[in-house]
Amino acid sequence: MQRVISLIKVLSGIMYWIAGAALVSIVLLTVTDVILRRFRVPIDFAFEIVVLLAAIVVSFSLPRSTLEKGHIVTEFLIEKLPKVWKRIFFTATRMVAVSIFAVFGWRVMVLAAKFSKAGQVSPILEFPEHIVTYLVAAACFVECLALLADLWEGSEGGHA
Repeated sequence: MQRVISLIKVLSGIMYWIAGAALVSIVLLTVTDVILRRFRVPIDFAFEIVVLLAAIVVSFSLPRSTLEKGHIVTEFLIEKLPKVWKRIFFTATRMVAVSIFAVFGWRVMVLAAKFSKAGQVSPILEFPEHIVTYLVAAACFVECLALLADLWEGSEGGHA
C-alpha cells in the first residue's frame, strides 16, 4: 500500500508543478496584456487562455494541498471530542469528500464528452475545450486518490 501512496504523492507533486507553471503563465500573460494595452495592442486571446489555465491551476493543485493538509481545517470544532469521535469524524469527512469528488469527476467527464462530440472550441484560438475539461475530470479522480491516501495514513498513523 505504501507504493500506491508514494505513486499518488508523486503524481500529485507533478500536478502541483503543472499548476504552478500555469499560474506563472497566467501572471505573465496578464502583465504582458496590460502593458500592450497601453500601446493599443492587446492580446485578443488573453482572457480565453487565462480561463483555461485557471481551471488547471485550481484542479491540479487540490491533490497536493490535500496531502499536505494545506486546506483550512476546522479542528477547533472537534478538538474537545474524545479520540474515537475524532477518528469517526475524520473518516466520515474523507469518505464524503471522496464521494463528492468522484461524482464531480464523473460529471465533468460527461461534460467533456459532450464538448468533444459537439466539437466545442474556444472562440478566438479555436482550442478544443474538451481537452482541459478531461484534465479537470482526471484531477478530480486524483483528488479522490489523495483523500483515500490521507484516510489510509490517518488510520494507520493513529491520528485524525
